[in-house]
Amino acid sequence: MFSSESNKFLICGLGNIGDEYANTRHNVGFLVLQALAMDLKVAFKSGRLADVAKARFKGKNLTLIKPTTYMNLSGKALKYWITAEDIPMENVLVVTDDIALPLGTLRMKKKGGDAGHNGLNNIIMSLNTEEFPRLRIGIGNDFAKGHQVDYVLGKWTKAEEPVMIEKINKAVEAIKSFIFEGADKAMNQYNN
Repeated sequence: MFSSESNKFLICGLGNIGDEYANTRHNVGFLVLQALAMDLKVAFKSGRLADVAKARFKGKNLTLIKPTTYMNLSGKALKYWITAEDIPMENVLVVTDDIALPLGTLRMKKKGGDAGHNGLNNIIMSLNTEEFPRLRIGIGNDFAKGHQVDYVLGKWTKAEEPVMIEKINKAVEAIKSFIFEGADKAMNQYNN
């Protein structure tokens, strides 16, 4: 049985606030956190630098955050909540989109670089470490040269939607596995 030193976890979904960003590829972290909150029957409330939901899962205390700082300053919100809630780094999970992974691919890692992702880059700079778990969700890279921004800030296509709904639900399961069984077990089970 996996045992962590602390029973407190912080799950952070990356995205941008505002209606114009809702349901865009770049906001898949927000979508996963929303699905997780619904699954745990909790609601987000406005908090410092983030929308925040508190939940309990199998004896663990969870703080779910969706930073309201915009993607490129995600680290500011994450650092604040890690400190405020006194969460050990191995119990922090950042959920983010990744254009380097095929659509719907889930990839959990215990550490790593930013892979060109501005949100992850800001988190690494703010925390001064790459040693934090992250769950990357593939959004594919079906865009013409020079159109990356339009693509990541674009809405899901009709063909992508059913794939992503299924993968968002799978991501929720992966997060619950991370919390209850630890990163190694979750990685073995969900990295497809």
